[in-house]
Amino acid sequence: MLKFILDILSVPAVLIGLVSFIGLVVQKKGISDVLKGSIKTVMGVLILGGGAGLAVGALGFFGQMFQYGFGINGVVPHNEAIVGMALEEFGTQTALIMAFGMLANILIARFTPLKFIFLTGHHTLYMACMIGIILTVGGFQGTSMVVLGAVILGFVMALFPAIAHPVMKKITGSDDVAFGHFGTIGYVFAAWIGKLVGNKEHTTEEINFPQGLAFLRDSSLAISLVMLVLFLIVALACGPEYVEKELSGGQSFLVFSIIQAITFAGGVYVILAGVRLILAEIVPAFTGIATTLVPNAKPAIDCPVVYPYAPNAVLIGFLSSFVGGIIGMMVLLAMDSPVNPLPIILPSVVPHFFCGATAGVFGNATGGLRGAIFGAMGHGILITFLPVFLMPVLGNLGFANTTFSDADFCVVGTILGNVINLIK
Repeated sequence: MLKFILDILSVPAVLIGLVSFIGLVVQKKGISDVLKGSIKTVMGVLILGGGAGLAVGALGFFGQMFQYGFGINGVVPHNEAIVGMALEEFGTQTALIMAFGMLANILIARFTPLKFIFLTGHHTLYMACMIGIILTVGGFQGTSMVVLGAVILGFVMALFPAIAHPVMKKITGSDDVAFGHFGTIGYVFAAWIGKLVGNKEHTTEEINFPQGLAFLRDSSLAISLVMLVLFLIVALACGPEYVEKELSGGQSFLVFSIIQAITFAGGVYVILAGVRLILAEIVPAFTGIATTLVPNAKPAIDCPVVYPYAPNAVLIGFLSSFVGGIIGMMVLLAMDSPVNPLPIILPSVVPHFFCGATAGVFGNATGGLRGAIFGAMGHGILITFLPVFLMPVLGNLGFANTTFSDADFCVVGTILGNVINLIK
């Protein structure tokens, strides 16, 4: 039963589809409208997931080539990797905390000013897993561990969308949709930097390309070309032998790089299509739940929800965050010593794309082009240093070659772990 609950709640398409279904039923829509809205919502999430799969697959090759080509070993932050390891030992705790944490989120939204319901199912799973790890390592067991974990999870599920919402309203121009992704502290940090250094009147979407480069206004083409340059750089650093023997199955390392760059751009294109489909269905459907169970509640949706509002900022944010990650890695290498060894956090391309792109959009909303560049770069540096503080509180998992990547996991985990150590 626990496995069944975990399977249901950890599949974003099912979770968001159920929200759409319940919302339409509560509004007493006809069967055809209920089926149409529910199926299209599930379809949109699956389309988004398919695009993310394409992008992540290409980024996986890029990460391997980067590590081999530049010869740097260290810890690669990756949520899916550490959760996959942890669920073998902490699966029961995770399922219980997740199930009751979602209920706590609804109750908090109903009875407090935090009127946000967090709908990003996989991030709910990851946060439940991390909380379960830290509470178990800290000595909590049984009912007390589940109750405390669920309350913490429900609270952060309502709190972080509230923190992001002032900037989210600037991005979307409306108050209908909230932001639900556990990288919020990094995004708000990027928006703060953007406000300090930029000018929101000079947005990334008003970049004046020379006439001969007007085709770069097509974000898919721009992403393809930028990723092609990056792939060719790391491919040349690796050399043809490694790529063709270990990654491409004998295909020319140059052809392989070209295909992966365009595959990545295709994944982003599919992600945007999925987001548009989800928004068209989930917002009207959610109204039924909000008005009945939680008056004035807003659905908090995954980070790609902001991508269509500033496609240029998505690309700029990714590149700037990745540069910030490299800068942070260099600083850690300089600070490392035999007396005071530090984990070297390598720039993991997946969080720097999804989170860096989002940071670019947030920075653009408050500081335009300069805000997108410097806000996302600051975000990249931040998510390089935050895992250094998180790893010691994860117990034995903290010594693996991966850890949680996004800002909120690191902040919540570090605070929770240190509070438990203080009261033990």
